[in-house]
Amino acid sequence: MAQSAQMVGNRRIETVDMLRGFALAGLFLVHVMESFELHWMHPVSEPASDAVFMLLMGKSFALLAMCFGFSFFILMDRAEKRGEDFTARFAWRLTLLFGIATIHSYIYRGDIMQTLALLGFPLLLVNRIRDNRIILAMAIFCLAGPVGIAQIAISWFTGYAGPGNPPTHWQDPAMRVYLHGNYWDVLRANLWIGQWPKWWYAIESGRMVQIFGLYLVGLLLGRVGFFADPGRYTRQRWIAFALIGGFAFVMYFALHPLIDAFRAAGWSEGAVRAFTWLIGSYYDFAGSMTWMLVIIALSRTFVRHILQPLVPMGRLTLTLYVAQSVICLPLFYGFGLALHDKLDAMGRLWLGLGGIALQMIFAAVWLRYFRYGPLEWVWRALTYWGRRVPLLKREKPAEPTAF
Repeated sequence: MAQSAQMVGNRRIETVDMLRGFALAGLFLVHVMESFELHWMHPVSEPASDAVFMLLMGKSFALLAMCFGFSFFILMDRAEKRGEDFTARFAWRLTLLFGIATIHSYIYRGDIMQTLALLGFPLLLVNRIRDNRIILAMAIFCLAGPVGIAQIAISWFTGYAGPGNPPTHWQDPAMRVYLHGNYWDVLRANLWIGQWPKWWYAIESGRMVQIFGLYLVGLLLGRVGFFADPGRYTRQRWIAFALIGGFAFVMYFALHPLIDAFRAAGWSEGAVRAFTWLIGSYYDFAGSMTWMLVIIALSRTFVRHILQPLVPMGRLTLTLYVAQSVICLPLFYGFGLALHDKLDAMGRLWLGLGGIALQMIFAAVWLRYFRYGPLEWVWRALTYWGRRVPLLKREKPAEPTAF
């Protein structure tokens, strides 16, 4: 969830802010369509929600993780060019993010920033590897889904039905609290029992390994100047779009026929479940990269003006992400308006789109007068403890603007 300034010289790379803004908007729309998790207690298939889940679920999150890896590169690279070692300060920065995320998780247990912060620490070691081919191999390994492959192999050779049988994260006693409890019940649940299903899902589905692979992709794209000089990679982008977009198309339509075939062949439910997660991770990665390539291509045309409102959102990612939960949970949860069972999919879609529009307006107006969002400023000020970090635009910076 890094909000660092992506810059070439003294100029931000607006395309990266645009990508981050798109990822945040997509993630918010998914959360609204699933009523901030409550939809999954009694899921109902409707065209509007099915379309949003197909196009954005998992893809927005993956795109956000990739942007985190790129932001890491920018911070470390610019510090290195100034002759500074940013390792310790970045570790402190991650610690602060984890603290902010933990507080946020007490409001909404589905917080993703805790995971993003924790997985940022290994990047500090990987960044010392100068051979991009090694990092590429590591990224391929992570994105190949070693957890899912191992689960399939175990199930296939031993007949074991998979971890938890059913998976541990399916045991979720907190969900009924979210549906019917008051605010203090929700808070108590989020302090403990609500957290376990989230972490078990990240482990059992292989999502944590996939996130780290996405970090490595962002780091590599930064090293090769993919965003700093997009014109240099025009031909490669179109080739990648054809290959990755085609792969996503095949993964989406092949999944269910393959599941039916494997069940007919006698695969255990554990193996089928692991295979479903594995193919889902491939589809999410391919979908996120397809969105990235599409947005980069559109940002180099007249459509850029239509996408421009995403840029301020991308600069206030942390503030807006937390604000989404603070505002929307009372709308959907039992302690508030309990809209989770009162709005159909089209109603939630319009609510989500309206919320995105309001966030765009707020971010644009805020950044007319301020350098950073409220939480971005707090994060930055604590990162550079002892230095003056101006918030108002009229104040002169007391530290390098690259950060």
